[in-house]
Amino acid sequence: MAVKKNLTKKVAFKISAPNAKDVRLAGDFNSWDASNASLKKSKDGVWKRDLTLKSGRYEYKYLVDGQWQRDPLNNLFVVNTFGSENSVIEL
Repeated sequence: MAVKKNLTKKVAFKISAPNAKDVRLAGDFNSWDASNASLKKSKDGVWKRDLTLKSGRYEYKYLVDGQWQRDPLNNLFVVNTFGSENSVIEL
């Protein structure tokens, strides 16, 4: 009998924010805790972070200099309980 493994994928999260001082990532993959989820800024002003996630559906947002922001590169989103929008990724 074959055992079905929960597959994992490496996901590159990135957002262009050349003037930002701090960019973080929060979602249901980290209990919406942005405190330990800093992104690194490249010379071209794009902030990046790679995460390895199990297969599934996740909601997330960026925290750019203290302001929540949906992923501008992702057209898939849902309205959250606060009346704003969360980006959605399906693996």
